[in-house]
Amino acid sequence: MSLTLIAGGSVATAGEAPIRLVALGDSLTQGYGLPTEDGFVPQLQAWLDEQGVEVEVINAGVSGDTTAGGLARMDWTLSEPVDAMLVTLGGNDLLRGLNPSASKENLSGILARLELEGIPAMLAGLPAPGNYGPEFQLAFERMYVDLSGQYNVPLYPNFMQPMTDKADAGASFADLMQDDHIHPNAEGVALIVEGIGPQVLDFLRGLDAQPS
Repeated sequence: MSLTLIAGGSVATAGEAPIRLVALGDSLTQGYGLPTEDGFVPQLQAWLDEQGVEVEVINAGVSGDTTAGGLARMDWTLSEPVDAMLVTLGGNDLLRGLNPSASKENLSGILARLELEGIPAMLAGLPAPGNYGPEFQLAFERMYVDLSGQYNVPLYPNFMQPMTDKADAGASFADLMQDDHIHPNAEGVALIVEGIGPQVLDFLRGLDAQPS
């Protein structure tokens, strides 16, 4: 992969073709319950456009997908050119109370495949509630940290950070959520993008340092 920085610190492939950043995830990525333009991928695309980045963000979010589902569709996901991937999976594993060791193995399979293909990756994690017990909570949250270190990929620890921030402050975050209390509304997604956007930008700007 040959990458270069263009004027203003923007990122583009050689010949100034936009980088194809694939967002591999579940309903949080897919934009469940929202008009298309309010989903995570379109809002992230708009945010990166404002930063002057030559990038095309591809929505590879599938509502209801688990880490196992994400791993199972890697061949399909990689059937089109992919320059980089943002992996945002684990929420449905969490909702179903799946064993974190299995989730970790699936995410490891995704990252190992990307490493084999020479595709740079960034990982986004999620916090686990305490209702599954402290051991589950620690194992789930730790898997993202461990995999980030194992595969030397950047980690954004908490995709839902704006909601966590309000909860930690003792405030309700219902104003950022849809009626199902699981998926963020358009305002919630905008805050998620504001949070994760700078790290995605750093990730993209670092692609020129990746070996060809």
